[in-house]
Amino acid sequence: MSLFEASEAANRRRAQPLAARMRPATLDEFVGQQHFLGEGKLLRRLLASDRLGSVIFYGPPGTGKTTLARLLAQASRSKFEQLSAITSGVKDLREVLEAARDRLSASGNKTLLFVDEIHRFNKSQQDVLLPDVEEGVVILVGATTQNPFFAINSALVSRSRVFQFQPLAPDEIKALIRRALADRERGLGQYEVRMYDDALDFLAEVSDGDARRALSALEVGVLSSDARPIEFTRALAEESVQRKAVEYDRTGDAHYDSISALIKSMRGSDPDAAIYWLARMLEAGEDIRFLARRVVIFASEDVGNADPHALSLAIATMQACEFIGLPECQLNLAQAVTYLACAPKSNAATVAIGEASRDVREGRLVPVPVMLRDSHYAAAKRLGHGQGYQYSHDSPDAISAQDYLGVEREYYRPVDRGAERELAERLKIIRAKLREGRQPPPPTDA
Repeated sequence: MSLFEASEAANRRRAQPLAARMRPATLDEFVGQQHFLGEGKLLRRLLASDRLGSVIFYGPPGTGKTTLARLLAQASRSKFEQLSAITSGVKDLREVLEAARDRLSASGNKTLLFVDEIHRFNKSQQDVLLPDVEEGVVILVGATTQNPFFAINSALVSRSRVFQFQPLAPDEIKALIRRALADRERGLGQYEVRMYDDALDFLAEVSDGDARRALSALEVGVLSSDARPIEFTRALAEESVQRKAVEYDRTGDAHYDSISALIKSMRGSDPDAAIYWLARMLEAGEDIRFLARRVVIFASEDVGNADPHALSLAIATMQACEFIGLPECQLNLAQAVTYLACAPKSNAATVAIGEASRDVREGRLVPVPVMLRDSHYAAAKRLGHGQGYQYSHDSPDAISAQDYLGVEREYYRPVDRGAERELAERLKIIRAKLREGRQPPPPTDA
């Protein structure tokens, strides 16, 4: 490298944000993802045995997908090529693949092709990759924030190993911040910074596992402070953190994962977790009608007759959302979600309809007993329809001893919780009386 090239490279490096300058130069410097990159783990073993094939990196932003792809190219002695699925088309893809074939044929050198946001490629673009991935012309590293088993062609997924990236833990974020403060060449080591423990804790927590966000906040705080030495307090940390846009796509993972978390938190009777997931979805702009529908479904599916008032509250919430709208209707949703989370739970009605439906689908059909058939037309009497029917209100307890199904099946099994406990006791009495209607009459004396 000439003197001018070195100077130009240094200038470019100085212009980079801290997060870019602090990218690890070796695998040993890489922080996080030890579940597949730690010593003895799969990705590390693949590299050690020179058996690295095509992989898909799946995970949230700021967890090191792009950085690790560069390090893999370095560790596997491969030419690094990068494309963005947002800005690149089939022509760009074919040019990179052709160059990779030529490189492999002429020198035996491998090419690692990193495709960022690979789920943005349409099916035909993804199909272009298949032959060269199969033949080992390129080592494909596809990065995506969407579940690859839904967002990427199954043929491409089947030819790749999927590694799921996790958000960095608070201790890992803290380690990166300390490294940046100590590094004089790439980081902020030339500044005298006194980092307070509560400020460090705040940055680690609020970054939500995103290293880029934590380092950006650190850089803003340091460079915007005129005092020397720099007192990096909790207040300065709070001023330096930009409000993070909630990653959310109403047709993607965040939508389905968030509603799943909300439902499971309510089912698990945790109102604090449930209200958090509700707030997260509301802040991300989720459709309130979708949320209201899920609340109504939950009231019957998971609370049921353990608290019969739950459905009334859920329906009232749905109507309030239509009548009031945002932002006020979030109060109605919050009331419903916390009530449903704390309510006694029963899925007995849900199980009952499921079992009965399965019997119908699988052909275990029962003819309508003659006494229950419609008798309100002229010829019904000749067919015997309605004969023997006992009007329940004529019985002292409004329960008549008759068979309403023709076979003995019990679908509804109330739980011993909430209002359904009382229903269970009452049902024992009811079923005992109904069984009398199924017993054959006693023999008459000859």
